[in-house]
Amino acid sequence: MADDNQFQLTLPAPAAAADEPLVPARMVNEWVYCPRLAFLEWVEGEWAPSGDTEQGARVHARTDRQGASTPALPAPEELAEATLETRRLTLSSERLGLIAQIDVLEAEDGAVVPVDHKKGSRPHVAKGAYEPERVQLCVQGLILQDNGYACTEGALWFAESRERVPVPFDEALRTATLTAASELRLAAAARRLPPPLENSPKCPRCSLLPVCLPDETRFFATGDPPRPLPPPADSALPLYVQQPGARLGKAGDTLTVKLEGEADRAVAFGDVSELVLAGPVSLSTPALHELLRRETPVAWMSTGFWFLGATGGQGPKSAATRAAQFARAADAAARLAFARGLVAAKIRNQRTLLRRNWRGDAGERTRALERLRHLAAKAEQMDRLDRLLGTEGEAAALYFRAFPSLFNEAASRLPEFAFASRNRRPPSDPVNACLSLAYGMLTRTCAAALQTCGLDPWAGLYHVAKPGRPALALDLMEPLRPIVADSVVLTAINNGEVGPNDFVTAARGVNLKPPGRRRFIAAYERRLDQEMTQPLFGYQISMRRAIHVQARLLARYLRREIDEPGHLTPR
Repeated sequence: MADDNQFQLTLPAPAAAADEPLVPARMVNEWVYCPRLAFLEWVEGEWAPSGDTEQGARVHARTDRQGASTPALPAPEELAEATLETRRLTLSSERLGLIAQIDVLEAEDGAVVPVDHKKGSRPHVAKGAYEPERVQLCVQGLILQDNGYACTEGALWFAESRERVPVPFDEALRTATLTAASELRLAAAARRLPPPLENSPKCPRCSLLPVCLPDETRFFATGDPPRPLPPPADSALPLYVQQPGARLGKAGDTLTVKLEGEADRAVAFGDVSELVLAGPVSLSTPALHELLRRETPVAWMSTGFWFLGATGGQGPKSAATRAAQFARAADAAARLAFARGLVAAKIRNQRTLLRRNWRGDAGERTRALERLRHLAAKAEQMDRLDRLLGTEGEAAALYFRAFPSLFNEAASRLPEFAFASRNRRPPSDPVNACLSLAYGMLTRTCAAALQTCGLDPWAGLYHVAKPGRPALALDLMEPLRPIVADSVVLTAINNGEVGPNDFVTAARGVNLKPPGRRRFIAAYERRLDQEMTQPLFGYQISMRRAIHVQARLLARYLRREIDEPGHLTPR
């Protein structure tokens, strides 16, 4: 864990270099409020909207409209006799390394007063406003002074209570502002993520809580149970389009789907969390641009649902996490340590699925569970990667030999669902066809989660990078295969959601027909929405969100903020 005192200011940050971005005043506000939040937003490029940010945007939108025809700000020497008010003015200071957008600037008798608009009501605190808001306003004052204007005070305007609070730029506030700005610039230069706040009441309402994971990050150092993650901010879900010849376009705020011989369909862009296109499906440029603008990922799949790649949803605009990923991938000892835990977690989850769903001989069940328990413990002690692969292979062979014991009586009587061993490329029987489809969809889900976190799905730690293989996505999904993909296969077959007539054999391979595939996809999405108890943290969470938490934890592990990736192993 990082030292909480590492960001104490020792020397002020130097003047901004020619290629150094200037720090916005709002980011200095956020540094005072929470250094980790400011770093994630400004340095890492993370962003997530919330009710507070939307309300603030509406307040400033009114200022934008009112300021469309306001006069320009005269030079300092021309202000002696001027009285004016201008809006939405942007000023900067290379010396301070700061930039600010001033909502309203008033000038009278040679002096200027910046006025910053805030949502909500004036807080009843000693200085009329909280420290972060006063610091943000003082940044504007310092920039004005550095540009030659006389500026000794500013004002905060609170839109809801319609109150104006004066803020004098005294020496204490100026010092606090300069210190905060220097700390943020130095932290950005060092690329060092500040530690999370400890049990802070600020965290639960923060829009970046699912990105920051403050309690979960501290858990690995302190063992203190985290507070539950709040419900997701929206109810958007993935949209799958698999019919050959389907054409997708944009009509206003909706994504249109045109299918030959069927009525056109429309889905609001805001209701789509991810677009999954399988096979020969076309997407118009305007629709793709809108999805990119909204950072909605588009997954491109083969007709058989093999993951080909993704567009959009690239996550934070920073290479720091990927750089840490590549550094770990180049470290053989780190790769082996990661692989040991990964394989052990996968074997434990295979054991869990057998334990929960076994319908066969009790003695065989006991022997299989005991052997898998032994192999999981053995995997954690392996000192060579080739031996670890051998242990994983032995566990997989045992697990899939036992897989038919998980089918119910009705499915077991159907010869089409006879299963002897795992095979693929192409799958030779219906069960293997379902397993391959489930693994393809899980690969896509994991790749999207990794990209959202700023990781490269194609550069793995355990799986070797090969052309066309998203190795890190395969790493992330290894422990998830039994509890997500295999679980969906069992549910779909045992519940009769897919039956013998839903499969077609072609070129020695077996695949699901489109109607059966639609029902199977529905079963997969239901599994992602099922709630579970997160075994490390103890709170209830959907499997869909749990996968995203795992991707975030992996990013924290690769950046050495936590000591282990916390593989998901439900009991």
